[in-house]
Amino acid sequence: MAHSLRGKTLFITGASRGVGKAIALRAARDGANVIVAAKTAEPDPRLPGTIHDAAREIEQAGGKALAVVMDVRNDEQVAAAVQQAVQAFGGIDILVNNAAAIAHTRTVETPMKRYDLMMDITVRGAYLCSQLCIPHLKQAANPHILMISPPLELRPEWFGQHVAYTMSKYSVSLLALGMANELAGAGIAVNALWPRTVIATAALKRLDPSLGIRGRLPEIMADAAHHILSSDAKTMTGRFVLDEQVLGEAGTEDFAPYLATPGQDPDIDYFVEGWKMDAHG
Repeated sequence: MAHSLRGKTLFITGASRGVGKAIALRAARDGANVIVAAKTAEPDPRLPGTIHDAAREIEQAGGKALAVVMDVRNDEQVAAAVQQAVQAFGGIDILVNNAAAIAHTRTVETPMKRYDLMMDITVRGAYLCSQLCIPHLKQAANPHILMISPPLELRPEWFGQHVAYTMSKYSVSLLALGMANELAGAGIAVNALWPRTVIATAALKRLDPSLGIRGRLPEIMADAAHHILSSDAKTMTGRFVLDEQVLGEAGTEDFAPYLATPGQDPDIDYFVEGWKMDAHG
């Protein structure tokens, strides 16, 4: 299968910035259609980028875009967004569950409001979007669901540092595990992708500016996602992979162009062999 997403329609949650937008722009360069589904319709002084800014960039890159204001916690808004996508482009070929909430805090430091936010956006949102997109994915020629979540390796120290956050990300990985098995007969691929190193996004820099310096650009995740999403859904499914692993298998040997700061080695990301708490604060 040719590695192109030309003419494919991608529904990407949290696509107004960061990894989600990078995946959208990579698909746009092939001539894909992208639904930019996120809450940010107006500029946020804390984080740059809106769904409308992302849509303009997607079209400038060669794709078609539909910006949809959508809170992934709201059932009616998600259902309406999926329907708008189908009406605009005739169907949905790919779902990327990228939206997430983050709190790297210990149990007594995590307010229940923040706990609920992580579970509602990261976990319930991925489940809801998958549930509503599956009927349309079943009609697609090479359908994929991609979860942005880590490999399922249950190390106590990875949970103990921030139980709630780890639970939320691992829950999405469990969705990938279960849905890959459930949907295999329908020909829908379900995979999980995670960065081997820290990704220098605006959200991460807001948490810790130093991590952005010692990271890689979101484009490495976008290139890895592109390789997965343009692969044969019948054979590329049920995998938990790191960005560097995917690109290495595809023949990439030099990862220096992805460095956020040239010459500055990136820190290993959460939930990856070699991760150290003291490197992440």
